[in-house]
Amino acid sequence: MTISGEQRQSGRSGRGWIWIVVAIAVVLGLVAGFLGGLLGRNVGGSAPASSSTAVSSGNSCDATKVSTEVLPAVVTISASNGSEGGVGTGEIVRKDGYIVTNNHVISVAATGGTIEVLYSSGETVPATLIGRDPRADLAVLKVTSSTDLPTIGLGSSASVVVGEPVVALGAPLGLSGSVTAGIVSALGRDVTVPSDNGQTAVLAGAIQTDAAINPGNSGGPLVDCAGKLIGINTAIATVPNASGEAGGGSVGIGFAVPVDRAISIVDQIIASGKATYPYFGVSVVAIPENVAADYGVDAGLYIASVVAGGPASAAGLRAGDIILTVDGKAATTPEDLTAVTLTKKAGDKVEIGYLRDGKKATTTVTLREAPQTG
Repeated sequence: MTISGEQRQSGRSGRGWIWIVVAIAVVLGLVAGFLGGLLGRNVGGSAPASSSTAVSSGNSCDATKVSTEVLPAVVTISASNGSEGGVGTGEIVRKDGYIVTNNHVISVAATGGTIEVLYSSGETVPATLIGRDPRADLAVLKVTSSTDLPTIGLGSSASVVVGEPVVALGAPLGLSGSVTAGIVSALGRDVTVPSDNGQTAVLAGAIQTDAAINPGNSGGPLVDCAGKLIGINTAIATVPNASGEAGGGSVGIGFAVPVDRAISIVDQIIASGKATYPYFGVSVVAIPENVAADYGVDAGLYIASVVAGGPASAAGLRAGDIILTVDGKAATTPEDLTAVTLTKKAGDKVEIGYLRDGKKATTTVTLREAPQTG
């Protein structure tokens, strides 16, 4: 399999990576021919549901009841900038008009262009970008309304279990108000996906589901049987065709950003327009397999440089060390460090196992808030 991004409406194809195909589930060119052009938690609100099986039957949710409750708070988002554009999904998290979606849904309009929101009622209104976080693939929009808007209830991703029935809502292929059902297939997936300017984002600790998620579902809600938000649908896995290009539809492997992490980032963006993360203060590169073998290890991260006075430096790490484990888990790619910073806060302690001069050792890094740049 291969990892690739979706195409934009201009027809430019995404980049490929080796391993699995994680296709960002946003309509960036796929709905143009189909629809003839660009289509048109309540943060600080309700408490997490104590049981997600309140309206479930057997191993599935009562999708009719869930959709009736949740769809009024789900919106279709259209972003455009010149000849480029796309369609995704979002959910209203505050009654005064704050909406959560994926960064890749609106990134085309982040430095110009327009963003519009289509309510479940059929009304379309302009939206303002409050802030975005490419590292976590999240963004917050704001719409103006003379009345309170319906909001989605907030669940807790910490209480989600494998096998739990769930419902995904959104606008696959621009078809607003679509509902699919499935289960939580796995938890704690760290998935690397394409981001801005050829960079990548890490969906740290993502929820995996077999509920059908397709291009256009991006940014939409994954909810439990009580209709509470547990994740933000963000990416899908697809199977390459004979020529090696990624397929465009669901194969029953979708990934959602856990709501507990997402809402923490959303709160920061609403408060300040941006999200901040702790950092290690190192620059690392993955060592090739043959090099790792020379050191007598299976894999590791070579420390190319250490920020003077930074967290790693204070913990005694040096350039030339090889990081073997992070928080007890094998370190094989730079994203392993990134994933930790996405789920930790300044002041948290992370145990690092490393190799220096052929000897293994451990140290504890106390994370700090990353210094501001620019």
